[in-house]
Amino acid sequence: MVHMNIARKIKTLLQEAELYHSQGLLDEAMVKYNNATEIIQSNEKIKSRQNLIDNISKKILALKGDIIKIEKAPKKPEVSAKVQDLIKKMFSFSPDKDDDAKALDGAIALAKFGQFKRAILEFNELLKKDSLRVVAAKSMLRCHMALSSVNEAVAQYEQWLSDDIFSTNQLDKLRVFFESILTKEGIEKTLPRRKTPADNIESEMEMVGVDGVQVKVPEIEDYETLDINSIGITMDSGPQEGQVVEFKVRFQLGNVVSLLLPGRDKDLIENFKAGDVFNDIQYYSTVALFNASGIVTSVKEIKVGPRRGDYCVDIEVELN
Repeated sequence: MVHMNIARKIKTLLQEAELYHSQGLLDEAMVKYNNATEIIQSNEKIKSRQNLIDNISKKILALKGDIIKIEKAPKKPEVSAKVQDLIKKMFSFSPDKDDDAKALDGAIALAKFGQFKRAILEFNELLKKDSLRVVAAKSMLRCHMALSSVNEAVAQYEQWLSDDIFSTNQLDKLRVFFESILTKEGIEKTLPRRKTPADNIESEMEMVGVDGVQVKVPEIEDYETLDINSIGITMDSGPQEGQVVEFKVRFQLGNVVSLLLPGRDKDLIENFKAGDVFNDIQYYSTVALFNASGIVTSVKEIKVGPRRGDYCVDIEVELN
């Protein structure tokens, strides 16, 4: 008799596959069907094993047909709100995180799947949270830049200048961050800044005694909170083997940076596989250049939205 846990596992996989298929997440559905097939094939005690496998094979065949249709279909700028909600749910379920952190994960996931406009709305809501305000604002600016909406990004920053939601210290961080991104994009622009009373400036500096004289020293952030705008990786193979290739960082969450690679650069994409470790990556942040290792944690093709066909590569920064 088949263990109930195995039967339940197969049933769950098939239900998840049906859900993903119905919501247009075809690659995810294929993975679930294949996992269910492997479990059935490896357990001889399952009744009507061949019938189950044949039924799943028919579903896989239909799924492949839908994949071919989508690949031939014209690109759509956004997917339905239902699919966007499913994407958020898929990537924001970590049990050890609070609701705010899960909401941030969900918004980042939308952005990684190319749903930039919906992500901007989600990040805008997160501005209400004190602990997430700055990271949400930076992510909003990154989304605007990913959409090549420079004017909208500048307008958003200028609006924040007149709002009282951000402190002067936070706005200074946003200004430095945004100007650095613009520079990397080849756009030389000096952004306006909020005029700061002297007493506010004093509060934003750390007072350090040197030979009896107090000297103002800017606060230095931990490396995990450094905003990384681009990274340089020495390629191990392909046409650019031995060369340092620079990649723009499109999104960042803590010490995990995300790259968006054009789907047409197949040779470049082949250099990235989940689990790969790059031992000497050059990280370009808003305040420093440093070298550290990086491990590829995820490589996913974007199936919907304006970046459909491109790939999102996540790299976790690891200090040497």
